[in-house]
Amino acid sequence: MEEKQHKRRIHYSGKYPRRFEEKYKELNPEKYGDEIAHVIAKGNTPAGMHIPIMVNEILDVLAIKPGERGFDATLGYGGHTCAMLEKLAGKGHLISGDIDPIESKKTEARIRAKGFGEDIWELRNMNFCQIDELAREVGPFDFILADLGVSSMQIDNPERGFTYKSEGPLDLRLNPEAGITAADRLRDIDEYELEGLLQENADEPYATEIARYIVKTRRRRPIRTTKDLHEAIGQALAKVKLPREMAERAGYSTKKQALARAELIKKSSARVFQALRIDINREYEVLYEFMEKLPAALAPGGRAAILTFHSGEDRIVKKAFKIFHQQGVYADIAQDVIRPTKEECYRNSRAHSTKLRWAIKGEE
Repeated sequence: MEEKQHKRRIHYSGKYPRRFEEKYKELNPEKYGDEIAHVIAKGNTPAGMHIPIMVNEILDVLAIKPGERGFDATLGYGGHTCAMLEKLAGKGHLISGDIDPIESKKTEARIRAKGFGEDIWELRNMNFCQIDELAREVGPFDFILADLGVSSMQIDNPERGFTYKSEGPLDLRLNPEAGITAADRLRDIDEYELEGLLQENADEPYATEIARYIVKTRRRRPIRTTKDLHEAIGQALAKVKLPREMAERAGYSTKKQALARAELIKKSSARVFQALRIDINREYEVLYEFMEKLPAALAPGGRAAILTFHSGEDRIVKKAFKIFHQQGVYADIAQDVIRPTKEECYRNSRAHSTKLRWAIKGEE
């Protein structure tokens, strides 16, 4: 019988690990609970985890009662799903959907380990715009939640290519088994379309400069990784005029001007990655479709709650709720957005841009 070779833990330089794969304690929450608690207490999200946002506010809006049927349209790490299951108190049924085959398997294992069996909870690998098909199969829902944010596990894993902060393949697909990568998209897109994509999906103020540079240089400098794209954005913005506020803050200091430009490039990179992710995953089209199908999937008196994370999403949700309310389909809708508390934003920096809207279907 062959002797099993011992695998040494990855060593890292410095006091704390920096690379995703080096954070072995954060990536094992069951084994290193104290370390996880310490990271969260500092206002950070542990690697490979996702802290659910506005849980209490969502539960208040959905007013879940034991025995009801619900749908969590975007499972993610499962924080919202678990909170809703607790409210069901062992009676009723909750279905959670997710198109990410990698993370949903991990989440399913965690939820099953908490004792939630098929009788109370079910996972569906599906896009949430297929809600009409699901409702036809199982019946209308008493409550529905859609958290439209990208999960921290996806952002943090460099192999998924969701952020300029970690080097990895420029992928950006929520389902890495379907569709084309962002690298493929940038290889073929023309300048005019790329400029429009950056403006529409992220309100990028330097869309013209970035699109022009990428299309002009991609033959000799192909963009295959997150680092390639971040560097291309940096080159595109190397000589643009700093916004007045940034320029005034930097003054005549060469060092401060360099820092201001680096900050400008970081902000544009974040917006460009967002714009490409929305395009690659057809996020606006999917959301439009979901909002159109949502009323028919709700039972009379059913409640819907939706978390958005940028203005484009929020506009779509707000408009759809308003139209259906005017038509008498929804008996009531949120007149103003609900925001996370200052305390939550301090504990979880990724909550800052969140907006919660809700709607209640009329009694038929």
